[in-house]
Amino acid sequence: MPETILVVDDEQRIIDLARMYIENEGFAVASSTDGREALQKILNDKPALVVLDLMLPGMDGLEICRRVRTQSDLPIIMLTARSDDIDKIVGLELGADDYLTKPFNPRELVARIKAILRRSERKAAPEAKPLTLGNLLINPEQRLVQVDGVTVDLRMKEFDLLLMLAENPGIVFSRERLLDVVWGYNFAGETRTVDVHVAHLRHKLRQMSPQVETVWGVGYKLVVD
Repeated sequence: MPETILVVDDEQRIIDLARMYIENEGFAVASSTDGREALQKILNDKPALVVLDLMLPGMDGLEICRRVRTQSDLPIIMLTARSDDIDKIVGLELGADDYLTKPFNPRELVARIKAILRRSERKAAPEAKPLTLGNLLINPEQRLVQVDGVTVDLRMKEFDLLLMLAENPGIVFSRERLLDVVWGYNFAGETRTVDVHVAHLRHKLRQMSPQVETVWGVGYKLVVD
C-alpha cells in the first residue's frame, strides 16, 4: 500500500498540481482546504507526511504544526506565500521539518518529500556503536542522546545533524553540505534551515561539553575540549 501524503492548502489548484507530481512518484495523496479539517485528518488518518500551507481558513498552519508536535514527530513541510524569514523561522521553531516559499517548483517539493521520508525511515546499522564525546553520549541504533546521563529529546533532523557533526569532530561542514547529507537535498537559498536547527541543538544541549561552533562564512563544526 503506498504511503499517503496529506496536502493542505486553501487553493485547490495548488493541491491539484502537487497531487499530480506526488502521485507520479507512487504516493497516495489526501487533501484538505480547511485548517480544522486538516488537523482531524492528521490525527485520525496518520499520513506519512504533511505538506502544510501557512495561511488557512479555520486554523492556520502554525497552530496546526504546534498541536501536531505535542503528539507526534510526523514530518511536516510548511508552505508560505510570504518571503519574510520570520514566518519560516517560526514554522521551523514550532517543529516543521522544512519549508517552501510559493510559488514553488513541484519537482522540488517531491524531492524534499522523498528526502524527508528516507531520513525518517532510515534505521541505524546494527553494528553502529554508541559514541561518547566529553559528557555527550549518542547511541545511533536507539537514536538516543544523553548529556551527563540525562536523556535529551531531539527531533529527527536535530539528531541527524548532531550525529554527523559528532562523527566528524573538528571538521568544518558548510551549510550546503549539511543540507545535502542531513536533509537529502541542496537547493540554493535554503541554508537558513540549517541555522535554525543548529540554534535548536545549542539550546537543548547547552550543558554539552563539546560545542557546536560557527565558522564564519563557512559553516559549523563540533569542537571537543
